[in-house]
Amino acid sequence: MKIISIETKKVELKLLRPFTVSLGVIKALPSLLIKMETEDGYIGYGEASPISFVTGETFESVEAAIKAMSTQLIGMDSSCIEKIHDTMNRMFRENNCAKTGIDIAIFDILAKRANLPLYKYLGGSKSSFEVDKTISIGTNEEMALDAKTIKEDGFNIVKVKLGLDPADDIERIRSIREAIGPEMKIRIDANQGWNKVDAIRVINALEKYNIQAIEQPLKYWDLEGHRIVKEKTMIPLMADESLFSPMDAIKIIKSNSFDIFNIKLMKCAGLHNAIKINSIGEAAGYECMVGCMLESNIGITAAASFIAGKTNVTFADIDSVLHIHKPEGITGGVEFKDGKAYLSEKPGLGIEVQW
Repeated sequence: MKIISIETKKVELKLLRPFTVSLGVIKALPSLLIKMETEDGYIGYGEASPISFVTGETFESVEAAIKAMSTQLIGMDSSCIEKIHDTMNRMFRENNCAKTGIDIAIFDILAKRANLPLYKYLGGSKSSFEVDKTISIGTNEEMALDAKTIKEDGFNIVKVKLGLDPADDIERIRSIREAIGPEMKIRIDANQGWNKVDAIRVINALEKYNIQAIEQPLKYWDLEGHRIVKEKTMIPLMADESLFSPMDAIKIIKSNSFDIFNIKLMKCAGLHNAIKINSIGEAAGYECMVGCMLESNIGITAAASFIAGKTNVTFADIDSVLHIHKPEGITGGVEFKDGKAYLSEKPGLGIEVQW
């Protein structure tokens, strides 16, 4: 069961078109694939997909961290996930994307060894679920047309990126709601783009448009500001950039600053900590969403497996593979159709990689 090798491979994830959020514009990003092999013949795949303005990591730093951690992890028992995370944490305080790549590969192996699809290994709550599709910031007309197209493609939930200008943001949502009608669900992500006063004003103005949740309106460090916004508005607030670790989850609960957790594997060092964050949230009455970075179907299938495994994960925002040119050599895993995700019944991630 010992780990005998850890290899990495770079893939370039190219967007179908540039994607704009309040923190920047993304056209393409490199992602690092991980291939792990154990002495009993199992191969597990993982992925590390950093976005520097969110995770504080670059592709180069992730690659270097995985290379360094591999010197300690090779020879360890792949079944000892707690010990593996302890080893990584002793080497690096952060570097969560790098740890995620290792973590996903380990869970792929553990589920394969149990002869279970990963979603069943993680709990098996459901085998399919609804997903949203995200709209990049653009003109009112562009965003309304995108929303209408998403609806026509069979989605019941649209996620809208905002945060560049408060007044324009209100008009963007008005245009989108007019384009899609009253029933389709709208989630909003400001990506830390508003200040406290503007957030209160905008959120209250948006209440009439039947918004499901507002994600991360203020800077990640401003829990007190989020508490004030939460007190003065009615739409539920969702923590994203404020939530990286189980310790962050406890701080959010204590500060009463958000209503919902957004767990991203690349932020929290993988499934091992995602399980902890979800359990903390569930015990405190917080529903969870699982989101994503710009990831291939390896990272997305790991996230989808976690969503499908856990009853308390009720929101899914894992649409990055719908916005990119599919990288060559990666087959299998989660599939998307008519606004829903469907998990594979193959063991582990159910993914093959042409290495």
